[in-house]
Amino acid sequence: LDTGMKLKEDLNPMLLLLFHLMVWIYTFLTFMPSYILSWVSRPDVGCCGSEEERAKKMKAHSVLGCPEGPYRAVSATKRLATSLHPGVDTLDKMFEDAAMRFPHRDCLGTREVISEEDEQQSNGKVFKKVVLGEYCWLSYAEILTAASQLGSGLALLGQQPKNNVAIFCETRAEWIIAAQACFMYNFPLVTLYSTLGGPAIAHGLNETQVTLVITSRELLETRLKVRIHSNTQILQHIIVVDNTPTSWPGYPRGISVHNMAAVQKLGARPENAARERKPALPSDIAVIMYTSGSTGIPKGVMISHSNIIACITGMAERIPNLCEEDTYIGYLPLAHVLELSAELVCFSHGCRIGYSSPQTLADQSTKIKKGSKGDASALQPTLMAAVPEIMDRIYKNVMTKVEEMNCVQRTLFILAYNYKLEQLAKGYSTPLCDKLVFRKIRSLLGGRTRVLLSGGAPLSATTQRFMNVCLCCPVGQGYGLTETCGAGTISELWDYSTGRVGGPLVCCEIKLKDWVEGGYRRTDKPHPRGEILIGGPNVTMGYYKNEVKNQDFFVDENGQRWFCTGDIGEFQEDGCLKIIDRKKDLVKLQAGEYVSLGKVEAVLKNCPLVENICAYANSDETYVIGFVVPNQKQLLALADQYGIRGTWEELCESKAMEELVLKIITEAALAAQLERFEIPLKICLSPDPWTPETGLVTDAFKLKRKELKTHYQDDIERMYGGK
Repeated sequence: LDTGMKLKEDLNPMLLLLFHLMVWIYTFLTFMPSYILSWVSRPDVGCCGSEEERAKKMKAHSVLGCPEGPYRAVSATKRLATSLHPGVDTLDKMFEDAAMRFPHRDCLGTREVISEEDEQQSNGKVFKKVVLGEYCWLSYAEILTAASQLGSGLALLGQQPKNNVAIFCETRAEWIIAAQACFMYNFPLVTLYSTLGGPAIAHGLNETQVTLVITSRELLETRLKVRIHSNTQILQHIIVVDNTPTSWPGYPRGISVHNMAAVQKLGARPENAARERKPALPSDIAVIMYTSGSTGIPKGVMISHSNIIACITGMAERIPNLCEEDTYIGYLPLAHVLELSAELVCFSHGCRIGYSSPQTLADQSTKIKKGSKGDASALQPTLMAAVPEIMDRIYKNVMTKVEEMNCVQRTLFILAYNYKLEQLAKGYSTPLCDKLVFRKIRSLLGGRTRVLLSGGAPLSATTQRFMNVCLCCPVGQGYGLTETCGAGTISELWDYSTGRVGGPLVCCEIKLKDWVEGGYRRTDKPHPRGEILIGGPNVTMGYYKNEVKNQDFFVDENGQRWFCTGDIGEFQEDGCLKIIDRKKDLVKLQAGEYVSLGKVEAVLKNCPLVENICAYANSDETYVIGFVVPNQKQLLALADQYGIRGTWEELCESKAMEELVLKIITEAALAAQLERFEIPLKICLSPDPWTPETGLVTDAFKLKRKELKTHYQDDIERMYGGK
């Protein structure tokens, strides 16, 4: 285990002795009996044994024995998995199967809003705060009925099978009901992020030629209305998922606005409900998912029913003991492949899903009124998907609180943290530490989380270790793309090694292709390296109306589809994949050195001063520069230390602060062994955080380099012009 992950100890020797004495007595009383029992009936090292033993266990094999692969999961070397149950080969069949097996179990839950109020902050800004009640649930049978009625209603409004329907809506129960309605009636579902900019929304609606859009009242009034007025050639129907208002004046002629409940009522009439529907085939398009796109205009990825079924099969195999007793918290955008596939995995196993949002997730979240419960506390989920950005935020918040503790509390926390880290490495649990020290941190996410799935971007080793220790649950780090339906790899939950994304899922295989320009080859030692190619039944049907970009897909001699990801990886001895670079992030400096911007950012993000960072380099320049969103608490403390005064904006514009921050991140970069030419020589500090709403990052918080370049154009000229 990496001892570098340990927290620094500067501790009172008496406290140290007392702690170790307590641990020794507790270990002797509780551990010896359990150790003898486990030794007598010891299974293989599947989920016990030391970290070294677990890491050596094979996760995947190269099928042909070649270093470049293709690699398959140990349990799928003969044949890739395509479905969970025989005959359940489309998404409507999958949900009908779940509703038949779990008709009366809770399916989708939503919290009612008890009160809303505006709260003035010390800086003059006004935040909307809410008090929410308990979760109200709809059963599997009720959701199936609601979806069936909506689908029937949409058909009566003139919607034809294989004609696209767009959904532009926040993550909520109605999103899934609308999606299931479309799957049942074979209407391909066009998904658009609720944070997409105006031109991107217009592009998606125009390209897919939709006549019907499903949206929410808020998004219709704030984002869609303008687009509709400027572009109304084809659009005929808007379905609003909210129940109020029921009349919608002021829309152009030819466009009807309906409430979802009214359309369901129409579809529920006996003469309409009895109408025959033409179900989808496994090869039919289920979803056209517009990627938020870290580059250029969004591309629509065509995902068939069989693609999603294969992806669900692969993901479910990596979550042990998944069953109807599990509760999942849904708060990431459903227009993102990670959230949609995670929720569909839950339905296939009868789990219940409670809805949330990033602003109401925890007791401390921005929209939750002080003293009232956040969604995680109310729901107490056992399963959760998270993007690294959110986990990094939890990590930084907790570590800030640790710094504020008194000497005894901080000592106890650090001792417990380091002790647990050692025990995890040996394959042992620490119930006493979990109960006495980490229970409060664990309760941030409700206190019952047993699996955290991480995807969307690389998770730092420090944050992963923190989650393992303080949240007392394994983190399954995954790698996949919209183009592979979100499936690629997920690490085994008992594998606590960091910096890797696990072996291939049972639904796909992975091989490496030489990228000579970047210096990555399958013959590299000690591990083969190259561009990651993913093949299998989960690989999607390509981009909608985009032949140029479809060159990233190909079909091999066996008729299997493959996707060239543009990511660079290496396969390790046990068949685990490690992502090491990205083709698009590679910039050649004037003197010929190659700089991987993603690598530089990953290293510098671990610096406490850095909330977010974007490295930038021009090929006709000799050095790298960076845009930095500083951590407010750390920057204010630094300013105080050096006697620099000013507002937050003034501090970020201060030349002196810029130099101080640059000095600190340069030291961090050198300590992490970055080359001199990889370290930013100049930086600018940004007072405003980058959120999907700003258009500078995607919904998965990946950097949008093109937009960031435009946004900071003046700073780029200043940093390269020496002004």
